[in-house]
Amino acid sequence: MNILKKILKVVGIIIAIILGFVVIMFGYFNLPIENNNDSAKLGMTFSNKYAYSIGLDWKANYIAMLDDLHIKKIRIPVYWDLVESKQGEYDFSDVDWQLNEARKRNAEIILAIGQKTPRWPECNIPAWAMKDDQTRKENLLKYVDVTVRRYKDDPVVKFWQIENEPFLPFGICPAIDPSLLDSELAVARSIDNTRKIIVTDSGELSLWIQAAKRADIFGTTMYRTIYKKEIGYFEYPIGPRFFQVKHNLIQLFARQNNAIVIELQAEPWISGSTTDNTLEEQFKSMNPAQLVGNVDYAEKVGFPQIYLWGVEWWYWLKEKQNHPELWNTAKVLYNNRQ
Repeated sequence: MNILKKILKVVGIIIAIILGFVVIMFGYFNLPIENNNDSAKLGMTFSNKYAYSIGLDWKANYIAMLDDLHIKKIRIPVYWDLVESKQGEYDFSDVDWQLNEARKRNAEIILAIGQKTPRWPECNIPAWAMKDDQTRKENLLKYVDVTVRRYKDDPVVKFWQIENEPFLPFGICPAIDPSLLDSELAVARSIDNTRKIIVTDSGELSLWIQAAKRADIFGTTMYRTIYKKEIGYFEYPIGPRFFQVKHNLIQLFARQNNAIVIELQAEPWISGSTTDNTLEEQFKSMNPAQLVGNVDYAEKVGFPQIYLWGVEWWYWLKEKQNHPELWNTAKVLYNNRQ
């Protein structure tokens, strides 16, 4: 009985220490940061696939982003299922068009390549490639090879991104496969050793180390307000220091000093498809004040580049719903931070 009491006492002490450490860390994460990194450059992810899916003229959306918002840093996914819908037959015309329009305006592009690229369902694999694992993997490497070779001499392309959050089990995707990711990176580097490669990971749900040690530049996502069916809307109770601590971890354990925000929340996270829900529901997790607040939050983290996520939704609100407030707020943000 005395032994049991001692064991319970030791367990209780350990639990108390852990809880105390957690409380201290959460307190530290939420200590105020006075200074913003006002020199941080703002970019944007643009998905022609998503814009089309919500009923937009995606080319008009893209041109408005360039000419009205004057965005100069753009991440463009190269969707495998769109460029190689038939095995061995490649159609890069939509990607070419986007790069040509960016080039006219002296913008710079991150090309995101892989089976897992930005926007739901995350993995955009041609149906024919899902015949079996060997077919998928072999042809994935061919698609990476063909894409990098096509654009390696194009100066508008500044960086490659290989896969999107490859260590996050999210989306309709095959199992996580680090060796396949390493093969993709090796293919890209063997063809082009002049550009840096970005590898990304979840800001809130990962330690970053696996992605960061493979990257020339590490990219983190950054979401502030999310929706879970069990609890409804939830705001992460962490301040900008949380990301600074994780940056210190990858500096120590992955020897990675280069980090950017690759995906800052600037559109709603709600139950179901965004534009299928009411505007009232959409504005619960993103509105002009939250957009400004999220950019302010990201600037306090201190990373040199911040890519936002949501220009298709802003354009949909403006063009289809007569709600230009998000678009106009973004215009001010980008004009002040180019």
